[in-house]
Amino acid sequence: MTDLPFDIVGFDLDGTLLDTHADLGAAVNHALGLIDRQPVPIAKVRDLVGGGSKKMLGRALDLSGGALPEADFKRLHGELLEYYQANIAVHSRLFPGGEAMLDGLAERGVALAVVTNKFERYATRLLDELGLAQRFYTILGGDSLGPGKAKPNPDLLHEMVARGQGDDPARQMRAAFVGDTTFDTGAARAAGMPCVAVNFGFNDLPPEDLGADTVIGHFDDLIPALATLVPRRV
Repeated sequence: MTDLPFDIVGFDLDGTLLDTHADLGAAVNHALGLIDRQPVPIAKVRDLVGGGSKKMLGRALDLSGGALPEADFKRLHGELLEYYQANIAVHSRLFPGGEAMLDGLAERGVALAVVTNKFERYATRLLDELGLAQRFYTILGGDSLGPGKAKPNPDLLHEMVARGQGDDPARQMRAAFVGDTTFDTGAARAAGMPCVAVNFGFNDLPPEDLGADTVIGHFDDLIPALATLVPRRV
């Protein structure tokens, strides 16, 4: 069994831990259909994800005819979220190797967390419907700490560590983060923790340009990759 130098490993959700593009695409296209816009091909949905549902919808609108007035955008965003909540786990699944990887980290005594820009209630519901929520000691969303705290700001990752400390705020925790976009690598860098990027997610730059400490192509490679990283106490 490989010893790991981390007490905590946090994961982004969409495009990192879970392949959610089909369910996200269905919600986006439902919203576009309400304003008589052409649907976005599901294969292109990967290019829209990153930074939360508002950014995703904004990118879809840009592709399909242009932005909407703020009030119209707000209403349409609400329709998107309502549809998504009702259809959140139709197609979404762990990426290949994900279950064995989570088992392997847990067997090594690593505490697991999810830190996503998806609203916390949606992240929790999705993980719960997939039978995964109990694996994580905390699930943090883009709205968990209020406005202006989502990734790439480091606040959510600092909170992840604070929750891992439990009743001992002086306890030194060694944490790493796993993500797929510059929102993730930027947050990890700002929080002072190593980051692994996955090249199978919703990468907003070529994976090698995301600014991660290392890049993997399958979850079978995550534990060996983590073993090579130098932890920084945060």
